[in-house]
Amino acid sequence: MGLLDRFGKLLSKNFQQTNTQFNRAIYNYLGQSVIFNPENDDTYINKGYRFNSTVYSIINLINKAACTIPLNVYEIKNENELKRYKSLTYGYQTSASLQKAQMIQKHALTELAHTDIHELLERPNPAQSYSAWIQEVISFGKLTGNRYIYGIKPDTGPNQSKFKELYVLPSQNVEINSGGIFDPIKSYTLDYNGQYHIEAADVCHIKDFNPYYDGTGSHLYGMSPLKAGLRALDTNNEAVTTGAKYLQNQTARGVLMSEEGDLNEVQAQQLKEKFRNTYAGSKNAGDIVITPKKLSWINFGMSASDLSLIEQYNASIKDLCNIYSVPVTLLNNTESSTYNNVVEAKKSLYQNCIMPELNKIRDELNRWLIPAYGDKLYLDFDYTNISELQEEMDKVVDQMSKSWWLTPNEKRQAMSYSVDADNEVLNNYYMPMNLMPLEEDMIVNENEEKSVDIDYNKFYKIKNEIRQDVFTTEEEAQKRANDLGCSGIHSHNTEDGMIYMPCKTHEEYIEITGEDVKGENDEMEIKPVKPGSAVERGLKNKVSEHNEKYGDNPTKKATYSMVQSVFNRGIGAYRNNPSSVRPSVTSEDQWAYARVNSFLYALRTGKYRGGKHDGDLFPSGHPLSSKKKNLITKQTYNNYPQGASNNAKRMLGWREKYGRDVVKGGTSVGWQRANQLANRENLSLSTVKRIHSFLSRHKENAKINPDFKGEPWRDRGYVAYNLWGGKSMVSWAKRISENE
Repeated sequence: MGLLDRFGKLLSKNFQQTNTQFNRAIYNYLGQSVIFNPENDDTYINKGYRFNSTVYSIINLINKAACTIPLNVYEIKNENELKRYKSLTYGYQTSASLQKAQMIQKHALTELAHTDIHELLERPNPAQSYSAWIQEVISFGKLTGNRYIYGIKPDTGPNQSKFKELYVLPSQNVEINSGGIFDPIKSYTLDYNGQYHIEAADVCHIKDFNPYYDGTGSHLYGMSPLKAGLRALDTNNEAVTTGAKYLQNQTARGVLMSEEGDLNEVQAQQLKEKFRNTYAGSKNAGDIVITPKKLSWINFGMSASDLSLIEQYNASIKDLCNIYSVPVTLLNNTESSTYNNVVEAKKSLYQNCIMPELNKIRDELNRWLIPAYGDKLYLDFDYTNISELQEEMDKVVDQMSKSWWLTPNEKRQAMSYSVDADNEVLNNYYMPMNLMPLEEDMIVNENEEKSVDIDYNKFYKIKNEIRQDVFTTEEEAQKRANDLGCSGIHSHNTEDGMIYMPCKTHEEYIEITGEDVKGENDEMEIKPVKPGSAVERGLKNKVSEHNEKYGDNPTKKATYSMVQSVFNRGIGAYRNNPSSVRPSVTSEDQWAYARVNSFLYALRTGKYRGGKHDGDLFPSGHPLSSKKKNLITKQTYNNYPQGASNNAKRMLGWREKYGRDVVKGGTSVGWQRANQLANRENLSLSTVKRIHSFLSRHKENAKINPDFKGEPWRDRGYVAYNLWGGKSMVSWAKRISENE
């Protein structure tokens, strides 16, 4: 019975597919012996990497690019999302597919730090760093089609099942030992300065596809890419060898022929020496040749076949690059290189070569290495910092946001986000200008013309009544949430329809911004401008220029916090009432800067250019200040319990010890509050009331979630609660808030 017949029987409906029967079909002739590797891996290494500059350059290029991509450790939080993520990373990846994969990864995995896996990969063995180790893994794979990773475990102790060192075995010196039909790969033999037998469980064999099924197990070895490119490799080597011999002058360059009869041996030798002494060398280049006899020269230079060899050499370089999926442009090919060509070539290198190779290594390490460290762990390479693949992602997002003919659910589905099919708001269509739901009576029928009358004031009415940070789409609210540093969004049902705001709850929004949805001049906690940003630099320059001229007068002196408040209010005014903004103003920053300039004018002159604003921000004694003169200093408090300070210090210590990636509880305001409590700073009455309000709303987080009993720093709710002082702060904050 032939191989195909056995396959047919194996796959027939009446045949029970078991591992035993599969082995009998595939390994019918396999005995307990060494499986011969038909590939001469040593040849590929010697003829390729060691003596061929093209192959060396290709492998070196791949290694340099691959070593810059970090290998991270994650915790699996959603198995189904992980499957979706992996399905998008198996093959060729575009910018769009990579973006989708990254979005899904956020739902599937949580990055970890300071694990045993981190320590192992940072220093796989005493002689190698991670970069040197991964280079060996990749290089042997690209040369031989086989990658052998040998792991050493402790002989005794609690970590007996975990690897303490990882080594890359030289593929050309490794053989597979068979245990027979039912144990095709029993062990491996390293034949190098003696023979060493290694159990199969201690070796991770990552091989390339090999179609050579000969019944003896030859396909258990990977096939080298150079097997398919052997002719190109030989052509390349021969061309280089021939060129070197020609340049080394190992053959005669030509011959002198006498047209007046034969020269005797003495005459020929004299003529040869005269030519050599008189005209040879660079110093005689361009000199005039004078001969005593009539002679003719027959050139032995490069023939047509030699020139053809050069063409074959260039073609072989392209063939080798194609075999490795490396653009020939990156091998210092300047014939048609431009900036755009190089950028596209780098993108192609990552998409066609680097990422498939690393993903193959990733999957095998997760199969072989990770189970010893935990079922919920996952290794993955981080491609987010590859600039060549990031440049188009903004285009994809922008294109999707402008696709008004798609519902929010359809957009979310296209971007691989979850879909809420029961939410009618997410199933509506939205116009691009006003972002209002497109009702059925607004849709123009193909057979009738109908004008669409949209009430633009309807949208502005909602925004004015609800305050800033109010949106009619989830996408806008989520974008604003990202800017504020909170996660998720929440909604409010108004008489004019559903509106959306950043942060999961309204309480969290108030906590982060320090403001409610009441009005522009309500008391609010100033949100710092991003350090080092152009806005920060611009505002500080304005303060500096103002104070150089007017800073000596206390009633005219400006501060950065004062100007920043004016700027933030300008942003709020722009968002609250867009219809009042001058047509020439094109952005909220421009409007905010105009408000700052108006404020500084009023600060130095004592009069407004037009319209009164920000009177509460002028210094006391300024003619436009709305502050009461001789205002009694606001009451502050620093007699809060020491236990509250200790709770805050404990949270800050956890974050310093375990890192921000692990201790994720709390918002930016919460961590700011923890620093205040830890340093025992004075607290205003309004701050105390906020603390009381927060602790009252989140009292369920006073206890550690049982799921995080051994690692309380991973309990986000517990961390956030203690940033505000925890249990020790509750009674004191309540007493102060109710008595004042």
